[in-house]
Amino acid sequence: MNDSKSRPERIASHVRLMPPSGIREFFDIVSTMKDVISLGIGEPDFVTPWHIRESAIFSLERGATSYTSNLGLLSLRQALARYVERVFHASYDPTKEILVTVGVSEALDLVMRAILEPGDEVIFHEPCYVSYAPVITLAYGKPVAIQTDPARHFVLTAQQVADHITPRTRAIILNYPNNPTGAVLPLEELKGIAALAQRHDLLVIADDIYAELTYDGTHVSMASLPGMRDRTIFLHGFSKAWAMTGFRLEIGRAHV
Repeated sequence: MNDSKSRPERIASHVRLMPPSGIREFFDIVSTMKDVISLGIGEPDFVTPWHIRESAIFSLERGATSYTSNLGLLSLRQALARYVERVFHASYDPTKEILVTVGVSEALDLVMRAILEPGDEVIFHEPCYVSYAPVITLAYGKPVAIQTDPARHFVLTAQQVADHITPRTRAIILNYPNNPTGAVLPLEELKGIAALAQRHDLLVIADDIYAELTYDGTHVSMASLPGMRDRTIFLHGFSKAWAMTGFRLEIGRAHV
């Protein structure tokens, strides 16, 4: 007799213990309602610009629907390299250092699987994007969250990072401008965290997806700081600045 009640739980314990995303639950509810402004997920309140939609349609009509390189179209990677160098002052080789992924979440997942040994620790700041802790856990790493203070405008300090570094620390995730607080990291703190990364031989995962939405001051990417280009995994994408959340195209540094 095949009694499902007697079978052991088939979901891995480290997955079973993960809480569902409250943001996505709100999104599912809001999608069934009219005249509601959703503040649950990071999505612009305007549609993808017409020329981008038109180009996408024309590409489909020309039959551009085949497999590409695992890294993504070379012409796209070349354009991305030019943009990143011009805007973020970080130079990458489009033939082997840029990877096109299905959203930053996929890029994060690939990064964690590539860099973590079981038990390695990854430091990140909260409030934050809900996927950071789960992708670390799924790669058998240990999430190390640092709570930021609204009284300090949700800024992560280099001293806070230093206080949480252990011999098992492998990487630091930075997401500034921040989702969901909108906080911007001051340059002096960015430089301080860069110095810690170099001193302790750590990687920095720079989630710069909101960089173009900096309204006060100028965004500086960790990848542009002296000595940080080769220990920074730079993540960015189309979804926020160009309102292309449904296109699922993001960019990341392919390897360090």
